[in-house]
Amino acid sequence: MASPLLRSRPVNDHYVPTVLGLGPFLIFSAGPSKSAQEEPVPLLTEDNLLHPFSKSPFPAIRARGEAIQSLAKCPVCTSGHCSTHVHTKSQSPAVKFECPDCGFPTHCSQEHWIADQEHKKYCSRLREVNEDDHDLRSGRKFREFEMPGALTEEAISFANWDVFWYTRGFPSMDTERSRRHASKILTYPLTIGSILHQNSGLTLSNQRVTPEGSRSLAAPDTEEAGASKPQMRIFILGARAESSLPPHAWEQLCMLFPSCHFHLFFIGPQVSLQMNPQAKEDTITNQSAAENVSTTHTSTDTSRQLEEDKPVYVPNRTRSSVELYGIPSYTVPYTPQLTITGLQANYAEVHAQFQDTFDPYTDAFFLFSPGFGFPSPNSVSELDGKPYLQIASPTEWGPVVPALLATRCAIYVTGFSPADVERDIRSIETAPDVAGEFEWVITPGENAFGSEKWEVADFDPRVMVKTNWGVWGIRGKGREVRERSSFSLF
Repeated sequence: MASPLLRSRPVNDHYVPTVLGLGPFLIFSAGPSKSAQEEPVPLLTEDNLLHPFSKSPFPAIRARGEAIQSLAKCPVCTSGHCSTHVHTKSQSPAVKFECPDCGFPTHCSQEHWIADQEHKKYCSRLREVNEDDHDLRSGRKFREFEMPGALTEEAISFANWDVFWYTRGFPSMDTERSRRHASKILTYPLTIGSILHQNSGLTLSNQRVTPEGSRSLAAPDTEEAGASKPQMRIFILGARAESSLPPHAWEQLCMLFPSCHFHLFFIGPQVSLQMNPQAKEDTITNQSAAENVSTTHTSTDTSRQLEEDKPVYVPNRTRSSVELYGIPSYTVPYTPQLTITGLQANYAEVHAQFQDTFDPYTDAFFLFSPGFGFPSPNSVSELDGKPYLQIASPTEWGPVVPALLATRCAIYVTGFSPADVERDIRSIETAPDVAGEFEWVITPGENAFGSEKWEVADFDPRVMVKTNWGVWGIRGKGREVRERSSFSLF
């Protein structure tokens, strides 16, 4: 249920494939510790972050370099314009030569690296990615990951990252690298929050919200509202990396709505089940921090600090939900405001358990880069033998999106580039049981809270995208939504 753009990610110093730009996160701190602690001594300094992948001090980065070499092909060899350095059938045009300026393996030889005049167009971006990845493992104190606590009286602006960080009270983002790190961590909760919040930058006046959509974009923001409203359920379908994001990052979503209780459902075959229900000492945050900082020497002290910094509420232990849902799953009542459930299955397998409970006023679906418009790797048409688009594939989104439209709940979708957004929209306009069955909630456009970090494809380092670059939303057509009870969010 995802685009075919793949990269790899480190898990305990091993390398496994994951969707491009959606690898797990390195989280080092949920906030400043109450006890005075010495600053960690960085393994790498600011002026020593660039390393060729094969010579990186970190096994996970060396492993990624090997993965790129096994997948990517030399762009000069594959262009067909190469008159020298011709490969025999037994030779592979694999990228074995590492560019000295960016550290990525990019060409089969130094000769082709010199001959490639196009490489300089993207070399600086690759260098930026290389340095960012080494910085995340450097062991320095990451003040950009120190997240503010509960709201007081301040008014939050969702104009852009800078204004949000300032009005929300985040530490000053002094460097572009800090901005990239923080935006990658927060792009998922802030994309959701910026859409639902009453101060959203998506409005009728700027034509990003339709009249129909204005009735779908709300959540309770006052104590009076919260006292009489049910919980907001957010269903994140096809979840991948967002399910491995530590809960204290998702808690930032709850803090935007002080009186609302959120229940997040991560549903998809790639949902992380690293939140071990049998853990005796570790809470959900410990598990997540330890997993995501597996290559960093600060992980033990940091995960312990994360718990010391949350004295008000001690979350219940992660518990298995297998008996409830009949599939690999967990539920975490993290705070009084936030409950998280992960279901490791295709949504089509669990829809029946929810279909009679949906309420368009309190439930919403979010699909982060679902790859609607990409060919299915699993299903082909019986008519012409060609792969279905994933939006129509019976093994991917084919049975899912019509079921979502039937709920009349809003469906919000992101894309990693303008082309990705356009491709997905074209696919829904022709898909069976989808075309003509929806109305717009949010018109397609750029997402102010997309990640600012470039993500590089292992199969071709020239392919770079930004997570959640764009966003749009739809809901199913039908009769006017009727309330099933006396409450309303509007």
